[in-house]
Amino acid sequence: MSNFWVFGYGSLMWNPGFDHLRAEQAFLRGAHRSLCVYSWVHRGTQERPGLVFGLDNGGACRGIAYQVAEEIWPQTLDYLRAREQATMVYKEHWHHIELDGGDKVEALVYMVDHSHPQYAGALPLEKQLDIVTGAIGKSGANPEYIINTADHLEEMGIPDTNLAWLAARLKDL
Repeated sequence: MSNFWVFGYGSLMWNPGFDHLRAEQAFLRGAHRSLCVYSWVHRGTQERPGLVFGLDNGGACRGIAYQVAEEIWPQTLDYLRAREQATMVYKEHWHHIELDGGDKVEALVYMVDHSHPQYAGALPLEKQLDIVTGAIGKSGANPEYIINTADHLEEMGIPDTNLAWLAARLKDL
């Protein structure tokens, strides 16, 4: 059995992009999902940044843990670094997470770097809406990212009232 796990909390939940042996809802303590990263590549540009999720300090986060086969771990890690580290706004960390089945495993997580210029911090919802609306990057439109993540969290039974509010406004536009 492989001991390589990746914790997804944003687009990795609905678009992991790598092969995995198993995917299971999981719980991470000590960090929370936050729309706190200015996107200069995937969902915006430096001239017109978007917003994407980061794991920020404190609280807890529900997401999806992916178990990756040992023989493909090096390629998976290369893929994740290319995807998540395009501008080095995240730091790789290993954190203990609890799978819904009760098992506790150590997983690779991408935590936001507070010292990076793309760190947006906690923004008011109206400001988030203003930033997200119209932002487009190499992976597509920023509203699509927000709506997909909100819809996936809802399907998984994970409440996020702020994200639901934002997604509802974006769907109305």
